[in-house]
Amino acid sequence: MKETKKILVLGCNFAGLTVSRYLHKELEKAAEITVIDRKNYINFIPNIPIEVFNNHNPEDTMEFPFQKHLKSDGSSFIQAEVENIDADNKTVYFTPNEREGSAQESMTYDYLVIAIGCKLAFDEIEGFAEFGHTFSDTFYGNKVRNYLHNEYKGGHIAIGSDRFIQGQSPKLPKMPTALAACEGPTVELAFSLADWLEKHKKGNAKNITLFTPGEVIAEDAGERILGELLPMVSGMGYGYKKGTVGIKRLTKDAIEFKDGTSLEAEMKIIFPNWEPHSFMKGLPFVDDQGFVVTDLHMRNPDYPEIFAVGDAAAVTIPKLGSLGHTECEIASKVIAKDILGNTEEIKPLHQMVICFGDLGNQKGFYMHTDEWYGGNTSILKMGYTPYILKMGFKTMYETLGGKIPSWGMPISEIVGDHTII
Repeated sequence: MKETKKILVLGCNFAGLTVSRYLHKELEKAAEITVIDRKNYINFIPNIPIEVFNNHNPEDTMEFPFQKHLKSDGSSFIQAEVENIDADNKTVYFTPNEREGSAQESMTYDYLVIAIGCKLAFDEIEGFAEFGHTFSDTFYGNKVRNYLHNEYKGGHIAIGSDRFIQGQSPKLPKMPTALAACEGPTVELAFSLADWLEKHKKGNAKNITLFTPGEVIAEDAGERILGELLPMVSGMGYGYKKGTVGIKRLTKDAIEFKDGTSLEAEMKIIFPNWEPHSFMKGLPFVDDQGFVVTDLHMRNPDYPEIFAVGDAAAVTIPKLGSLGHTECEIASKVIAKDILGNTEEIKPLHQMVICFGDLGNQKGFYMHTDEWYGGNTSILKMGYTPYILKMGFKTMYETLGGKIPSWGMPISEIVGDHTII
């Protein structure tokens, strides 16, 4: 009888919950799965703006517990702060955070899946706490809601990204360099916020300027989609500022950029640099920033028992949910192949941008492209169907607990690819 393997999953937001459930699906009782996260619920971040613009506190609708799904699989959960990973001794150190004052604990593993996400570096933007807004969690979303509905005076709004510092390592597969972590939300917010301004008679697209540290916004969309999108943005009256390099500081009335320019704005909606958590930096299996080095099967070349999925993985460029989902499927199959000794051929990660966004007025956009990675797929659709798919995904994810059926993503692609404008 084979020894039961111990799999430890660090993190339980989108990537962590999804990979732990796929691991259970692939392995059933052939492994003991333990999940560690500092909180016991998921923030459904992609839909926070929709709640904000409808004047709902996103805390009431965009947080849902995941423990019932882990328990139904037989997986264990520990609510704790991960402190360190000793890869040579296959040990993770953590501190339970249910009550303050807990002693540091440790746990060994046979396989480790790092799905711990990133630090969003708002604290490194001078003036953000006083003058900045964002949609990265329910607290900040509710702060935006209160400002828009109670304080906003109808002035200019700037929406954009700080400079993303992408990690480098000679052991990483070849991939493009991103100057912003993910700019899909920037474009989405520009459209949906313009719709909100018009409905509330507080302005329109002319109130909004998009900015980017890159030479073009949303570069991962590829040239063909941007060839459609940017003229649309310009024609609707949005401002557009590129090549800002990064944010120097926020003031009450403006954003100052590292290229020496500035942009006047009453409201400043910021997407920051995404950094690995501090304990990750300098570990023997990460790149020069602290993202986990993997191949396209999500496995570290030096420590083959270590995998990474989602934002913590260096190959997740941009930091996009659809990439993370595919990575979870791949990693779970590779680990199952190791443990069960099956001969299934597992396809490596095919980097692809698949994105559903809100345009306001119950309409959305759908983007499906690999052009930025050197491929030939480039599809952009707009209409009611992408919005329905976006809303439906949230319901499906919450109901199924991250274990999306095998037909889920293909059906979304088929429907999205054939949306009628």
